[in-house]
Amino acid sequence: QVQLVESGGGLVQAGGSLRLSCATSARTASSYKMAWFRQAPGKEREFVAAITKAGLNTYYADSVKGRFAISRDNAKNTLYLQMNSLKPEDTAVYYCAADLAYYGTSWSGWGSWGQGTQVTVSS
Repeated sequence: QVQLVESGGGLVQAGGSLRLSCATSARTASSYKMAWFRQAPGKEREFVAAITKAGLNTYYADSVKGRFAISRDNAKNTLYLQMNSLKPEDTAVYYCAADLAYYGTSWSGWGSWGQGTQVTVSS
């Protein structure tokens, strides 16, 4: 497993932007596929976006497509999530995840998790 630490969350007004970061302890971060999930109070953890090892392919949940962008800088061992046009329904704890093989939308398939960072969007 790899250690993951998220940062960049906070309080923002609807329509605003935030950029989340996820630092990994892996000396070979490029060996891991990575993803962002989120969990709102009383709801299950849901998939947001994922990216392949070299960052050449990405995919998104329909709810964030066109507003969020996942990217990575393997030289800095860091994953990013740029969030634009934020909505109150985007309010949640955001988690990054990593896995050597899995690349799906089920949270149970990902082997390593960060502690999460809170994002709150006010209306």
